[in-house]
Amino acid sequence: MTASLEAIDWHRFLARPPLPAPAPASLAAFREARILVTGAGGSIGSALALRLTTLEPHRLVLLEAAESQLFALQHRLARAEDRNRTTFALGSTSDAALLDEILTVHAPQIAFHAAAFKQVPLLEEQPLAAIANNIFGTQTLVQAAARHGVRLVLLSTDKAVEPASVMGATKRVAEQLVLRYGGTALRLGNVLASRDSVAEIFAQALAAGEPISVTDPAARRYFLTLEEAVDLLLAAAIEPAGLYAAALPASQYIVDLARFMAAELAPGREAAIEFTRLRSGDKEAERLWAENERAMPAGAPGLFALTSPLPEREPLSHGLQALRAALDARDAAAALARLCTLVPEYAPSAAVRALAAQSPMRTAR
Repeated sequence: MTASLEAIDWHRFLARPPLPAPAPASLAAFREARILVTGAGGSIGSALALRLTTLEPHRLVLLEAAESQLFALQHRLARAEDRNRTTFALGSTSDAALLDEILTVHAPQIAFHAAAFKQVPLLEEQPLAAIANNIFGTQTLVQAAARHGVRLVLLSTDKAVEPASVMGATKRVAEQLVLRYGGTALRLGNVLASRDSVAEIFAQALAAGEPISVTDPAARRYFLTLEEAVDLLLAAAIEPAGLYAAALPASQYIVDLARFMAAELAPGREAAIEFTRLRSGDKEAERLWAENERAMPAGAPGLFALTSPLPEREPLSHGLQALRAALDARDAAAALARLCTLVPEYAPSAAVRALAAQSPMRTAR
């Protein structure tokens, strides 16, 4: 996050008070606990790791697949108290042997699963990579957690609701895996000023004196701050297992965010806004729960508890086996068909359907 973004009071844009933070007494559950964070080098993962260090866990294991991000996190935590309570692990949740080693040696009681591919337009072009990482990386972690008796908390997204993108569909399957295991999944909206977020992209355009590109004047998203995202993850981990969503009052127009940031970062200069079009996998507006789901206030403020239909174990297992076979065969068309079976409400974009139909392995047959 750039210094200019750190200085912005995002609640002036959100036009609401901050979501309630967990009560200090409830956070005592993390003191002297053994905790694993996957995707620990990402914006939310690293912010969560920094917060957890202040809660004095017995052991904090930080797993990250990107070497540069893990190195940066090591540097940020170099001056943290009780540095010897923290272990850094370079690797992926798809590595079953690594997970078994971590869970055997460090015996975490809870794992926050923040590792995922998240960029919607890119993953529309790379559906097999999204499936491999977001679904089967999660499945490998779920299976390891089951062997070692670890509580799981999945960082999910509003894009998993009636998904229009490969990213959203793969995150919905990840939810199914974690919830069927008996863990917790938390849906968040767009986290302001996180790495590669729309706010960061707008800031880069403003710094370069370039027009701000917005997909559509009607496009709306749910926004929250990085601090709120961490608070909600901690709150969800304390609640009973299940599916939760951030209790955000309303979505906001992306173009309003662009105008707000222009006023904050380029005062006195009229910044141009260019409307492009919704990209492959984009929706005009996101939702935090689907038509067939129900929401009610959770025990912790700032959270909704959701009831959501889940596939039975056998159909889910058989569907994942078929999806794995399609992935191993690099057959994008078969993989897309299996993904649609696992998530019937998924509506693949025309671009993804065309890409799958032209899969090199498919056309080579």
